Amino acid sequence: MIKGGKVFFVGAGPGAKDLITLRGKELLEQADMIIYAGSLVNPQLLEYAREDILVFDSSTMSLNEVVEKYEYAKEYDLMVVRLHTGDQSVYGAVKEQMEALDELGVPHESCPGVSACFGAAASLDLEYTLPGISQSLIITRIAGKTAVPEKESIESFAAHNASMAIYLSAGRIEELKERLIQGGYKADTPAALVYKATWEDEKKFVCTLEEIDRIAKENDITKTAIILVGDAINPKSYEKSKLYDESFSTEFRRGKK
Repeated sequence: MIKGGKVFFVGAGPGAKDLITLRGKELLEQADMIIYAGSLVNPQLLEYAREDILVFDSSTMSLNEVVEKYEYAKEYDLMVVRLHTGDQSVYGAVKEQMEALDELGVPHESCPGVSACFGAAASLDLEYTLPGISQSLIITRIAGKTAVPEKESIESFAAHNASMAIYLSAGRIEELKERLIQGGYKADTPAALVYKATWEDEKKFVCTLEEIDRIAKENDITKTAIILVGDAINPKSYEKSKLYDESFSTEFRRGKK
């Protein structure tokens, strides 16, 4: 049993209740207080917690208000789970919370989660890193209230024609499409739009980049969706992996001529 006076940042996973890690589930079961990321986290995950604990929805809270809960937990020696969507290291705004905890002298620890791009890949049976097509996955977003460095522009990433997972951008998908094409993707590049990946009300569409804004509009998708782009999304052909090629020798297997 974990003692109080500590904060655990836990990745809730992409949506489905059973896609949280085993460690994350166990932490929820032991928590004295849970602060969770509102509508972005499946509320069914709270069913793992005890009935007698403190639960707060951070969607209505400022950073200072969250820190006030940490201060309360420190005073009363409570174990806190800060439940973030997906994996908290991707667009989770956790660094500022960790620094505040350091100032308070409150120990903290992270438990990773499954990010939305991997939940979407599972829903679509994708492999982002197909040999002969792409060996890189770019995770990015279009600039919004949070700025994006100029050297990380959508156009500069599009020039690589690698697999790309684009977060927090469904509300500006027409602009995104135009900038991806300007940057170097062809209009007929395979793309996918996945709304609430792995949730019970998930919607998923495989299309071309040219079609993606129309599909979003027709299905009224403006948020809580991830956009995937690249030839690996719907490959016409690809090279098979050398890892399982019978002629290829590895540390554990001698290749056959």
